[in-house]
Amino acid sequence: MKNRTLNLLFFLAAICSFHAKVRLPALVSDGMVLQRNQDLKLWGSADAGEKITIKFINKTYNATADQNGNWNLMLPKFNAGGPYIMTINEITLKDILIGDVWVASGQSNMELPMRRLKPLYENEIKNANNHDIRFFTVPQKYNFKAPQNDLDGGKWESTDPQTILNFSGVAYFFAKELNGKNKVPVGIIHTSLGGSPVQAWMDEKSLNKYPEYLAEAEKWKNDALIQSTESQEQSVSKAWYAELDQSDIGLNQHWEKDDVNASDWKTMTVPGSWEDQEGPFDGSVWFRKEIILPKGADQKTAFLNLGRIKDADVTYINGIKVGNVTYEYPPRWYDIPKGVLKEGKNIITVRVINGSGKGQFIADKPYYLEIDGQKTDLKGEWKYKIGAKMDKMAPGQTFIRWKPVGLYNAMINPLINYKIKGFIWYQGESNTGKSKEYEDLLSTMISDWRSKWNKSDLPFFIVQLANFMEKKDVPVESNWAELREQQRQVSLNVPYTGLAVTIDLGEWNDIHPLNKKTVGDRLALQALKIGDGKKIIADGPVYQSMKIQGNKIILSFKPGTDDLVQGNLKGFAIKQKDGNYQWANAKTEGNKVIVWDDQVKSPVAVRYDWADNPDGNLKNKSGLPASPFTTEKK
Repeated sequence: MKNRTLNLLFFLAAICSFHAKVRLPALVSDGMVLQRNQDLKLWGSADAGEKITIKFINKTYNATADQNGNWNLMLPKFNAGGPYIMTINEITLKDILIGDVWVASGQSNMELPMRRLKPLYENEIKNANNHDIRFFTVPQKYNFKAPQNDLDGGKWESTDPQTILNFSGVAYFFAKELNGKNKVPVGIIHTSLGGSPVQAWMDEKSLNKYPEYLAEAEKWKNDALIQSTESQEQSVSKAWYAELDQSDIGLNQHWEKDDVNASDWKTMTVPGSWEDQEGPFDGSVWFRKEIILPKGADQKTAFLNLGRIKDADVTYINGIKVGNVTYEYPPRWYDIPKGVLKEGKNIITVRVINGSGKGQFIADKPYYLEIDGQKTDLKGEWKYKIGAKMDKMAPGQTFIRWKPVGLYNAMINPLINYKIKGFIWYQGESNTGKSKEYEDLLSTMISDWRSKWNKSDLPFFIVQLANFMEKKDVPVESNWAELREQQRQVSLNVPYTGLAVTIDLGEWNDIHPLNKKTVGDRLALQALKIGDGKKIIADGPVYQSMKIQGNKIILSFKPGTDDLVQGNLKGFAIKQKDGNYQWANAKTEGNKVIVWDDQVKSPVAVRYDWADNPDGNLKNKSGLPASPFTTEKK
């Protein structure tokens, strides 16, 4: 009886202990990086009235959970260092570093992981082994109803060849450069989502001036509407693809097999578009190419690079499926296992599905099969045959996750108790449709985020949109140029902001250019100058003022950025009074730029690199490019 009583007491004590257990937010966990040189906030929950004891670096700190079970306390400033251990009641947190913590946010160019950049940075990935660079990747969620207080998962990870594959490329190179320069740990809290507009990252109060965005946010608070919209759209989409598959004679006749008689198939040049020969249509097209491989190919693994394809593909070699991608943006990189290839004749078959717009193999991308470092070029003549033509384009989708407020509530608000050094931001492509409102939206968001973190001077560094799309022969209006100008104005008018110019880093045929190292390095220059106060040149020539002299306009640049590379310049357009812009001559003279055109007698304004995909060459001797700009007052 005595033993049973003791067991019951132990059991009750265990229950009490379980209920009294301290609960920590996802960010406060093993491997975390704490911000140096700032008072630090720790927080969590427990039973009401529970005593909280924290032991860290030889000191003890105490708090008590309030009547709602919430607790928080402040730790004093610490210098960079670690690893340390922290205990919070019965919880032990290990491998804690103190350094600089940055929030990295935006859309797909911030999200783009290192594994998508492998062709450029294979050695970087293979040799990655830096426990002083750590990432916390925020789960991609949305919530329209209320700001959330914690994240639905996530963990701190240090850098090794496996973990780096999922790290944001821009944020990784930013962190690596800062870690190398400052010799302190760097923590990145990565919270981004491809395709997201700026208003998705703003709270309701910040959008007061934008009733249409507030109405959208209010609309999607309705769970039933979300469920019915997704269900209906999935049903319509499923029906479209089912009809396509049923109609596709290539599926019915198994054109993926390598023994198909393709004597009646047409030919076209890859890269290129079959619609140039067939006229516009949505549906499926099958492609075949025969290649001859040497002896021993059947014992080799290989790598197939099919550039990019609009929209979706399923790819086979010798009748065996080797990969597929369901939408247009990702590269087609397929690892081929041993035993798929054969000595002699091999057949590559690609089924392409295009749901809207012009279907094509994207130009100026690589197309090859690689075995042991030897590449077989796949550009040139391919055979093709139409599988099915659809009467209507593929159904669209309501991207609910991009609606206003939703990402702020789920992916920003849970972070605001965590002390940070600042923000890096790569976003804007999804706002080019209404680019003239962007300066106000982004400035408002920056102010709100700073107020949420209760620090008005938190550095905020913006990646300006890169060059993209086809070049134009004459000066034209450009939403992309306008949005870059809006980004530039934010960097000029909002204190403690900086601009990483990437107008020389884009790819005309890819909204996701691969060179993310230079982007990260240029962001790091801003962080070193503005965040750390180092006396360095972090900007290319920053336009400051203009003066008209006869038929010439003379441009001046911000001192410190005006050590210009001398010579003739490209990318300038000049505007005649009561006229339009036209290409202009331009050259450097010392620290000035002179712009003119002999046909323009009364010039009033100048634009530089004002295009979707400009080719200007204005730089300073630090090697940094000038931002696109206009001298016109907004």
